[in-house]
Amino acid sequence: MTTRHAIGLHVVTIIPAVHSTGAVPTPLARPIALGGLVFFVDALLYFAYRYVVVFGGEAPGPISARAIAIDVALFSIFALHHSIFARDTFRNRITRMVGALERSTYVWIASALFIATCAWWQPVAGVVWRIDQPVARWGIQAAQLAGVWIVLRSAFAIDLLELAGVQQVMRVQKDAHYREGRVLSDPNVGRVLSDPPPEFKTAGPYGWVRHPIYSGWFLMVFAVPLMTTTRFVFAATSSLYLLVAIPFEERSLRRSSSGAYDRYMRQVRWKLLPRVF
Repeated sequence: MTTRHAIGLHVVTIIPAVHSTGAVPTPLARPIALGGLVFFVDALLYFAYRYVVVFGGEAPGPISARAIAIDVALFSIFALHHSIFARDTFRNRITRMVGALERSTYVWIASALFIATCAWWQPVAGVVWRIDQPVARWGIQAAQLAGVWIVLRSAFAIDLLELAGVQQVMRVQKDAHYREGRVLSDPNVGRVLSDPPPEFKTAGPYGWVRHPIYSGWFLMVFAVPLMTTTRFVFAATSSLYLLVAIPFEERSLRRSSSGAYDRYMRQVRWKLLPRVF
């Protein structure tokens, strides 16, 4: 079983340390995986609404350390789930329980936690910055739109069906279909379907930096004319997590890609910002 680089939403197919148990998904497996994809998109749309509309409202009163602590704890729980699911031991255990729905299980839980994080995010009083000058406002809004474009451009290069776990289910079902000899006219009946070798694309934003979605995320959450403290706590907490996650993520990719990611790192030197970092 292969997975896309879902930790960082990178455009790559890797062969992880998790091995398929050979369990054939139930007839409900594909609808469950497709439902996970829809839920994932819904979670992103809900975040966009909360960040633009709700988090953008200036909260009255003094800054509350308690509210900040709750917000950081909420995002930490979301991040902890991600870290746990990234461990091969845990993923192997989940695979033994749900077979090809291992990735979809992650997507369902992650989407639910992200929605809960956004829904329960506590407002924090105050404004960090407010840009009223028209030209400056247009400039910073253009930077935010550039961030959105980078994220979308990078995401469209990813197989979203693979990301959501749909392709994994389809592969196992197709493999079972072959091994059971149902496609009698196919000369390859009986063979185990093999996955493609590790591939790290360098087209588009992935030729500029190794983590373009992260770069776009930073622009999306920070390039706002009105940075309320509520928004700032979310932007700072999520961005700090991404910065901390990058070295662990790349270490996992180097270990699991049989040298492919090392070659990609030599081709694309910069992590987030060309010629800077």
